[in-house]
Amino acid sequence: MVFKLQDIWTEKYRPKRLEEVVGQNEVVSRLRSIVKSGSIPHFLFAGPAGTGKTTCALALAREVFGEDDWKNNSQELNASDERGIQIVRTKIKSFARAAPLGGADFKIIFLDEADSLTQDAQAALRRTMEKYSSTCRFILSCNYSSRIIPPIQSRCSVLRFPPLRDDDIRRYIDMVCEKEGLNLTIDGFESLLYIGKGDLRKIMNVLQVAASYSRDITSDNLYETASAAKPEDITELLELPLGGDFKAGRDKLEYLLTEGGLSGEDILSQMHRELFNLDIREDLRVRLMSIIGEIDFRLVEGADERIQLETLLAHIQLIGTER
Repeated sequence: MVFKLQDIWTEKYRPKRLEEVVGQNEVVSRLRSIVKSGSIPHFLFAGPAGTGKTTCALALAREVFGEDDWKNNSQELNASDERGIQIVRTKIKSFARAAPLGGADFKIIFLDEADSLTQDAQAALRRTMEKYSSTCRFILSCNYSSRIIPPIQSRCSVLRFPPLRDDDIRRYIDMVCEKEGLNLTIDGFESLLYIGKGDLRKIMNVLQVAASYSRDITSDNLYETASAAKPEDITELLELPLGGDFKAGRDKLEYLLTEGGLSGEDILSQMHRELFNLDIREDLRVRLMSIIGEIDFRLVEGADERIQLETLLAHIQLIGTER
C-alpha cells in the first residue's frame, strides 16, 4: 500500500485557518489583528516542537493571499536541511527578488528551524531581509530564540508559543478519534499526554501508529508503539537501587534496554521526569539530579551507554544509604 501525504494525520488534520489553530489563543489573536490591519511585519515564531508554529505560518499565508494564490506567493524552507550561507544566497534570495503574483503586494518566505542556521548564514539573511523588505516578508520559526542573532530578532515581531494545555489537546484528540472511529480510554489519554509532553505532532503520530493495531486505544498499546517506558517502570528503576538492591535495578535496566528497546538518553530523560515524584528528601533529590545530568553529558560525549547507566545506578544506591 502506498501512503499519500493526506493519509498522514498530522497533515490530514492540520488546521487551515488561524481560528482553527489549537491552544494558541493569544498568538492567533495577535496574528488576526495584524492581518486585519494590513501591515504585515517579519515574524519570529519561538517555542517547543509541535505547538503550532508551522501551522500558524501556513494559515497566515492563506489568510493574506487567499486559498488560490497562497502557494504561488509563499515558500517553505527548512534550515536544518541546509545550514550554511549558500541557502541564503541561492534559494532564499532568488525567491525574494521575484515579483509577487496575482496582484499581491509581497510574498512570504517561511524558514523553519531557523536556529539551525550558522552565524554567517544568519548575517546574510539579515541583509536579505533588509534588501527585499518591500516585496517579501519573512517568517522564521525556532525552538530557541537565543540562537537567533540579535539583529534578526530586532527586525521581527517575536511571538512565543507555549506548550499546549491538556484541555486543548483533549478537544483536538477527541475530534480526531470521532472522525477516525477510535475508542480512546482515560488511561490512554493520560499516556498520550505523558508521551507527548505538549508536542501535538508527536501525539498525533503515536496515536496513528497505535490505531493501525487496534481501534481501542489503551495505555499498553500506546507505550508499545511509542517505544517509551511506563512511568512505573522508571520509578521502579530508581526505587530498587535507592532501596539497596543494585542487582534488581541492573536487571530492570537490562530489561528496558533490550526488551523495551530504549536508548540510554531516553531512560535518563524519563528518570529526570520521575525524579520529582519520588518520596525522598530534597537534598537527595538535588544530588540525584546532578548525577543524572553528569551521566547524560557523558553519553552525549560518546561514553559507553551500559557502563554509564550502571554507574548511575551505583551512585543512586550510595545516595539511598542516606535516606
